[in-house]
Amino acid sequence: MSFDRTLKIAPSILSADFANFGAECEAIEAQGADWVHVDVMDGHFVPNITFGPATCAAIRPHIKGIMDVHLMIAPVDPYIEAFAKAGADVLTAHVEAGPHIHRTLQAIRGAGAKAGVALNPGTPAGAIEPLLDMVDLICVMTVNPGFGGQKFIHSQIEKVKQLRALIGDRPIHIEIDGGVDPTTAPLVVAAGADVLVAGSAVFRGGSVKEPAAYGVNIRAIREAALGTYV
Repeated sequence: MSFDRTLKIAPSILSADFANFGAECEAIEAQGADWVHVDVMDGHFVPNITFGPATCAAIRPHIKGIMDVHLMIAPVDPYIEAFAKAGADVLTAHVEAGPHIHRTLQAIRGAGAKAGVALNPGTPAGAIEPLLDMVDLICVMTVNPGFGGQKFIHSQIEKVKQLRALIGDRPIHIEIDGGVDPTTAPLVVAAGADVLVAGSAVFRGGSVKEPAAYGVNIRAIREAALGTYV
């Protein structure tokens, strides 16, 4: 997984057909997705329960590109090895999920995955300044984590700008998770983001049998973000 700042669209399978995950992953990649985003929730750190390592292992053969696994769980450390073995290319843990995020990031890299750190809307950008030389990705939550389909929190745009300034020339992605669509995508990209997670905005109107809508939706987000959307 090499680093570059070209825009990446990472559909969240939280909005996919749960009975057809493998086919859904293949469909979104065929329709232009750059990464596949997997939202892992435990019903404890966030008020919902979704997937575990077994699901990641099951869909990994259906994903040609990057599997981006977002761990909205606490504690995190006991599960890092399992998700890495399941094929996660990127593992992202929340700075709020435990007292030793530095150790967590060490463990993620030690397991062979790229290390991501996520910030909830109420957490300031400065919370991860001491961690910048340990991370490969910063995920800015632009909704409160736990459910798909929430409204974008516009105050987080300033946080993205602050993070972009803190990062400097470090090879760190800024990922946006929550409420991304053709309206919000250009705002966060202009602020410095380069990975956009989108769930309902990608999967809306399509299906495994009718995947063309996924491509239309992905292109609409990409073109809006890059200023070429009409």
